[in-house]
Amino acid sequence: MQLFFIVFAVCLVVSLGTVAALMLSRTPRYRTGAEDLIALFDAVLDNRADQARWDSVIGYPIRHDAYLENLRRRCQHLMETHGRPWQVAQGGSLFSRQGREELSALRAHLAAHQALNQGEYSA
Repeated sequence: MQLFFIVFAVCLVVSLGTVAALMLSRTPRYRTGAEDLIALFDAVLDNRADQARWDSVIGYPIRHDAYLENLRRRCQHLMETHGRPWQVAQGGSLFSRQGREELSALRAHLAAHQALNQGEYSA
């Protein structure tokens, strides 16, 4: 009978500890930053990214930065107009030539914006 109470107490402590840990932990959040978008753009321009990676970054709303959210929506429109996801499986590019040129321009604009913000905060 004494062994029963010991096992019961240990199980109760472990169960309550697990419930307490789950109640006190926060939901993990992923915040897309400018560096993440630049890395994705570079991967797409170098034919190293597939549609799953593109959709996982571009399909997730960016609520903490209006500029990045606007850029993300422009990228969604770019995929709708110039996307060629069926050619990635054959070793091709995710975008047509015009789409890659527009994505390159977006990448340059984002890099310039990022450099401006970093220069502003460091001064």
